[in-house]
Amino acid sequence: MLNSLKGLLSRKNDVPSPTVISLGQVWVDIMMDIDAIPQPGGFAVANHTMPSVGGSFRVMQAASRIGAATKHAGVIGNGPWASLIRKALNDNGIEHIGQDRIDADSGFRLVLNDSERKTFVATYGAESQGNENTFDCVEPGEGDVVHISANTLMDHSASGIDAFLHRTSSDPTTRDYSIVLNPTNTLHMVSDHLLEDLVLVRPIWSCNRQEAMTLAERLGAPIDDSKVTIGGGLDDFMHQLCDGLGATLRAPLVLRVGARGAWIREPGGETIHIEGYPTKAVHTRSAGGCHTGVMCAMLAKGHSLAESVKIANAAASIAIQHSLNGGYTL
Repeated sequence: MLNSLKGLLSRKNDVPSPTVISLGQVWVDIMMDIDAIPQPGGFAVANHTMPSVGGSFRVMQAASRIGAATKHAGVIGNGPWASLIRKALNDNGIEHIGQDRIDADSGFRLVLNDSERKTFVATYGAESQGNENTFDCVEPGEGDVVHISANTLMDHSASGIDAFLHRTSSDPTTRDYSIVLNPTNTLHMVSDHLLEDLVLVRPIWSCNRQEAMTLAERLGAPIDDSKVTIGGGLDDFMHQLCDGLGATLRAPLVLRVGARGAWIREPGGETIHIEGYPTKAVHTRSAGGCHTGVMCAMLAKGHSLAESVKIANAAASIAIQHSLNGGYTL
């Protein structure tokens, strides 16, 4: 698989590539492996503790490692967590073009892992303290790919996203760059006004199944999941979900389904299934970020959406075979 991936990448590596620009937020994840989540007032000992840079960093890291020029336009603070973030960006060749705050550190999340599920406790920092001017530094050029992540849609930075969309993306038929958007399972926290503006700019939507279902419910897309069972029905359902949601969005749609690959639909076209690459996973954390980052990089290199998703499927499969500090290696 790795040789096939390298072959696909080499086709257009000699062509100057536009840039992947992330408007997402970056924070530090502190992974703590514990035997069980303690009861309120209880006590637990972590068997393993490791800080790693998370949020949209995973998307940018994948894009950069696959060979795309990559920039981060989000806010970074001042303090020990921010220093860790800046080092990670620098080590991965990612340029920070966004704002710097000297009055607050970047945020962090405690991630408690009891092997069955993960429990999150977040402390928001500078990354969430944007405003309508946060992304004034972003001027996408021809062929660039702008990545917008869900976490930027739910706090003060949301006004910066809306301002960016109105400033640069009002007419999707004449836009000479691409927007890739990762929605969220907590779409109820995104305002109706911002969601409407996001739909109107017709980005490339990249979702897992749960995110797609949440988005379909919020938009009133015609979806029927009553025939999906543990034993079967997934293929028909994913095809229906991609058809119904894609028609409602009137925009390109990518539905990621782990080892099964992805279903994609482009406006005016048919829904197609792009097979994944089943593998033995060491972990699945950040598989979606890796997939999105590689897809963004391939789009920036001039590949079609279908070919970009095919490469992203392969990259995500490779990534989950290896783990480094709770994340992936590619």
